[in-house]
Amino acid sequence: MPLPPRLIKRGNVYWFRCSIPRDIKSSYPKTEETFSLETRDYQDALKKLRKASAEVDDRFDQHRQLLSRQLEPALAELSGAQIKHVEEVYFAHLLDEDEELRLAGLDDQDFDAYGELLEDMDAVNRYELARGAPSTFPLSEAAEVLTWDNVGLKLDPASPSWPKVARAILSASVRATAAKRQRNEGNPVETPVLSQTKPKASGPLASTLIDEWAAEKSRAKGGWTPATAKANRLWAERFIEMAGDRPMNNYGKADAREFKAVLLSLPPNWTKIKVLEKLSMKEAAKRATELSREPMSGKNVNKVLGFVRAFWNWAEANYDDIPTNPFDGLNVKISGKASDERHPFTLAELSTIFRSPIYTGCRSGRYHNSPGDLIPSDQGIYWVPLVGLFTGCRSGEIIQLRTEDVKVEGGIAYIEVTDEGEDLNVKTGGSRRRIPVHEELKDMGFLTFVERQRKQKHKRLFPELPKAADGTYSTGYSTKFGNSLKKLRIKHGKNSFHSFRHSFEDACRNSRIPLDFMNALQGHTQKGMAGRYGNGLYGLQLLNEEMAKLHYDGLDLSHLISRKT
Repeated sequence: MPLPPRLIKRGNVYWFRCSIPRDIKSSYPKTEETFSLETRDYQDALKKLRKASAEVDDRFDQHRQLLSRQLEPALAELSGAQIKHVEEVYFAHLLDEDEELRLAGLDDQDFDAYGELLEDMDAVNRYELARGAPSTFPLSEAAEVLTWDNVGLKLDPASPSWPKVARAILSASVRATAAKRQRNEGNPVETPVLSQTKPKASGPLASTLIDEWAAEKSRAKGGWTPATAKANRLWAERFIEMAGDRPMNNYGKADAREFKAVLLSLPPNWTKIKVLEKLSMKEAAKRATELSREPMSGKNVNKVLGFVRAFWNWAEANYDDIPTNPFDGLNVKISGKASDERHPFTLAELSTIFRSPIYTGCRSGRYHNSPGDLIPSDQGIYWVPLVGLFTGCRSGEIIQLRTEDVKVEGGIAYIEVTDEGEDLNVKTGGSRRRIPVHEELKDMGFLTFVERQRKQKHKRLFPELPKAADGTYSTGYSTKFGNSLKKLRIKHGKNSFHSFRHSFEDACRNSRIPLDFMNALQGHTQKGMAGRYGNGLYGLQLLNEEMAKLHYDGLDLSHLISRKT
């Protein structure tokens, strides 16, 4: 009669024998599981076979769980809830051991010795707990408890959580000793019953929240542009890729610190560098350091940290049990003033820009950096820099203007910067504003240009300047403007179209325009009570009176006025 699987006979004795499952064969410590069932009776062997099979299968499952834990990324830090769980599991374990001892029975001598042992151990535990300097014993106990099935946490050896876990072990020991004393006095103390399986991590996985976050931020009026959404998503996803996808309450300060440390070694646009493009973010940072590659600026590091910090703030506001934002307080300290980041144009640079081929004669709209006979005064390449000079507007704010955004009220012509309309965006709520048209812009023919665009049924003021692939009007234009500065040989690392904004600020100060009015014209949010309760819109008459003061000392633009369109 053939024997059932896993049952063999050696001589007259029945044995258990099975091969190792394929999925764990390469890592299992044996080539097969085989041992004697210690019986010659077939029916008895069948009973023992069932029990042995269950035990061996359980052994295989435990090995699989061990492999799974080994493959999991080590946690950089434990949450308060996880540390508390370790304490409760160890407390229950100590009382369970004590209960087993009492169930076996203690004679008088053993009972007295056990009481003395409890007092000695309690004194040591309390001393270490008070000093906050655990010995190797609570640390080794902590390491063992983390591997138990009902805990199952893998902690980085360098984690700052180790002293906290050791303290939890000491705390559980002190509590357990107090309970054992109660038992020694004959008082009933129940042993806590805890689940023997690892508790499921609470809270949603970080990766599952990114879509919801981006969708909400993009949905609101004046919300994210596609480019902003892409940048925020990208860096939040890169953090999750580096730290591992976990429940939101499983991340700690150590994860954020490690991410920041990698950023500080990572070059800008590292995915476009051939030797780094196929590496993970962490590997790319290490390799870049070995190659002495220049890392990204502190400003960009802070920008990236801000993206991920914003994700955490949103999650904390929308979900329960999200820990304090681990990215708070991690910004890189940047020396110098904010004004040092981008310089205003010098007088010589402004003169060069407004005496370039665009304003003196170029080959064509496409080849506007080459000398010729065309003055493209019907195009954005001509007007956008001039509007920037006399309004301090950002390039995107100018290029998105519609013909209806240039208005007249009480005899005052003004530009309305708004996000009320299709494809319109402003940087912040305070960026919505009204800017009187400067007299020099009028003299150059700006209002005539606007009226001509209306008559030609153009909805946008500069329809030939399209959105870039990232969904913004500024990206493509900024690149072209930067190329023009290079052609004029005035481009350097501290100037760009944004320099017009700084030039406007300097001109306002030099023209003795009060700070509040300068902020209102530029769309800077007002501080203090006015910013909290006012709408930030000064009366148009007052703004116009201050705008009339604006002048650029030494800048001669008379050649543009004489060529009035």
